[in-house]
Amino acid sequence: MRTNNVLGLIFSNAYDSALQELTTLRTMGSVPFGGRYRLIDFMLSNMVNCGITKVGVATKSNYQSLMDHLGSGKPWDLSRKTGGIFILPPFSTKESAGVRNRIEVLRGCMDFLSHSREEYVVITDCNVVCNVDFRALFDAHAKSGADITIAYKTGVKPSLIDLMRLEMEDGRITDISVGAPTGETETYSLNIFFMRKALLERLINEAVSLHFDDFERDIIRRNLHTLKICGYEETGFVRTISGLQSYYDANMELLERENRRALFTPERPVYTKVRDDMPTIYGLDSKVSNSLIADGCTIEGTVENSILFRGVRVGRGAVVRDCILMQGSMISENAMAGCVVMDKNGVLKPGKTLCGDKTFPIYIGKSIII
Repeated sequence: MRTNNVLGLIFSNAYDSALQELTTLRTMGSVPFGGRYRLIDFMLSNMVNCGITKVGVATKSNYQSLMDHLGSGKPWDLSRKTGGIFILPPFSTKESAGVRNRIEVLRGCMDFLSHSREEYVVITDCNVVCNVDFRALFDAHAKSGADITIAYKTGVKPSLIDLMRLEMEDGRITDISVGAPTGETETYSLNIFFMRKALLERLINEAVSLHFDDFERDIIRRNLHTLKICGYEETGFVRTISGLQSYYDANMELLERENRRALFTPERPVYTKVRDDMPTIYGLDSKVSNSLIADGCTIEGTVENSILFRGVRVGRGAVVRDCILMQGSMISENAMAGCVVMDKNGVLKPGKTLCGDKTFPIYIGKSIII
């Protein structure tokens, strides 16, 4: 299958409500991750690495930071005369104010879909951190003769109520249930769907005419026995962001070398917007262990088991343990932070102590001073 015959479509606002702490002023797609990336970088890079040259990014609200991050798409080689990257905001109509579900978002993207010449479409969300070989998924789809292929993972289902639980037989999905996780090992959807573009357009038009509002129940499960819907198992490093705890855990797992190697492979690089900055400055009394430190930081205290984004400052005598500190954050002299997720430009004043737990991290909002 020619991958330049595949259209990419990414939902940037899917599951914003699951991570409200970080998505109040931004989309899920533009949430910072891993010291230098945004969540959208992973799915966008997956598409580019397999040869997709046209990608639409469906947005709903709070997408200014996302537009700033994506720009013309040059870091992903999507700054093109034909194809490239397209931001798809909701239409300025009365209906756009009520866009709440995937069907309504797809309905708003119908012009983009109908004017695209690609024969196939792959649809993804932004809250899944993984490095998927889409070429293998496309080949599996062609080999099985499926109408729709859904990527899935086997493990403990993330705490997202509307995430599909799959039952399979010989690669074909035989039953779908949607509900709360049980805490046991299950086969669950990664919300990566691959199908012919014409089929997607027909399904969306039918759903709109019948006033359906749930993509998983009213389109996928409803057509389970009329269409051949198959699964594709992803066995690599996959983490679904379902809340602040899962976001914290997924970041902390990158401190393990084997996880970094599984996610950031030389065969399929993860691209992002590059901002040049000076190298990190380490003071004479600084102590850093098992941490990811971005460019432009100033470290004069102690940093352990933490992820620091660009421009973070850790003052003399300060201690940072098991934390995620985003761009421009500051831990002042003799302050202590433990198990803290600090958003951009947050400040912990001198002598202050702020400690959470690995099972209950504390979140400090953007530009908050404590």
